[in-house]
Amino acid sequence: MKDPHDLPAGTVFSRLRAKEILLIDVREPAEFANERIHGALLHPLSTFEPKAIPTDGSRQVVFQCGSGKRSRNALDQFIAETGADACHLAGGIAEWKTAGHPTIKINPATGQVEDHGKY
Repeated sequence: MKDPHDLPAGTVFSRLRAKEILLIDVREPAEFANERIHGALLHPLSTFEPKAIPTDGSRQVVFQCGSGKRSRNALDQFIAETGADACHLAGGIAEWKTAGHPTIKINPATGQVEDHGKY
C-alpha cells in the first residue's frame, strides 16, 4: 500500500506553483547552495528543529532532500513533535530532476545562478 505522505514530483511541482505547499529542503547548506528547487526554504536535518517550521495552516508542509531518506526522517520528526499534517517529496531532488522539473544551480565556472529545467 502506498504511503499517503509520499508525494510524487509532479504533484509537488503543481502544488508548489499553486502556492499550496511550503517546501522545506533538509539538505545541508552546501547542497542547497549548489542546486535547489525554486521556492524551497532551507532547514538542514543536522540542525533540524521541527517547531521552527512555520505552520500557519495556509499551506501544507512538504519536506525534500536529495533522495527522500532525510526528508522522510524530517517528516517523521515533524509529525511526532508538532502533530501537524505534512508530506515529503518521494525520491527527493533526484526524482524531481528525473521528472524534468526546474532547479536553480550555481555555474562553477562563472559563479552565476542559473535556472535549469522547464517551468
